[in-house]
Amino acid sequence: MASSFPIPVRALVFSAAAILLSGIAKDPALAGASGPFLAHQALYELKLVKSRGSNAINGARGRILYNFSGSACEGYTSEFRQVSELDSGEGRMTLSDLRSHSWEDADGKSYRFKIDTRMNDTDSAPVDGVAERVGDRITVKLKQPVTKTFELDGKVVFPTEQIQHIIAAARAGKSVLELMVYDGSDNGEKVYNTLTVIGKPIPGTLSIASPDPSTDNDQMKTLTRWPVTVSYYDRDAKAKEGEQTPVYAMSFELFENGVSRALVLDYNDFVIAGAMGRFDVRDSKPCK
Repeated sequence: MASSFPIPVRALVFSAAAILLSGIAKDPALAGASGPFLAHQALYELKLVKSRGSNAINGARGRILYNFSGSACEGYTSEFRQVSELDSGEGRMTLSDLRSHSWEDADGKSYRFKIDTRMNDTDSAPVDGVAERVGDRITVKLKQPVTKTFELDGKVVFPTEQIQHIIAAARAGKSVLELMVYDGSDNGEKVYNTLTVIGKPIPGTLSIASPDPSTDNDQMKTLTRWPVTVSYYDRDAKAKEGEQTPVYAMSFELFENGVSRALVLDYNDFVIAGAMGRFDVRDSKPCK
């Protein structure tokens, strides 16, 4: 999908946030390290904090509404909507509306996803498919934008697995983590190489300069969190170009129960901040 100016569509819709706002413990070895994850709804207010480079923009604003629910018995559902507006100057405005719905089973063997994007009221072909892990391979079956079946390396992780691995690494005192991630974004065929840098743990008892609804919540006040930066690289471009700069990077504070706060999305030419404006804990049905 093309826009009226040369800024990547993925940057326009800030869809990386959908990857990093959830986390589920699937691998038994990691489940004990990361603990249970919280069913919740969160609202993030987006604004431009920096513009630079040849594609500098004048302004950006928007909202992300994220819902996470489910259990280890029934699987986990993530629902995400982002509406954002980008001002590139001279009266050129881009309005985007991204909606994403995904489900993962608790063992990380199955991942279903559907992503719909509208840009300036123009519909694009939705991405709709399912990925199944069998042995050391992952088979992806796309229904849209085209009917297609292909395989991925079994070392590729799904979005919730990614966060689970980050929390396990943080608990183990590791500062760097490399993963290949598949989330069904773009045309449904993209795999990203990711480099995660994890900072020192922040105890829940430490006073915070800029509190938000997550840090004020009684269930969150005692939880440890970590400053995390994840850089996303185009896996296909690596072999062609050698050393790469990331397509985008995302920084945030990650609680041990999978909730994220203080989002910062860096798209090279501009940087977007996402402050949590609302946070609600949802009821979760335990496994019988």
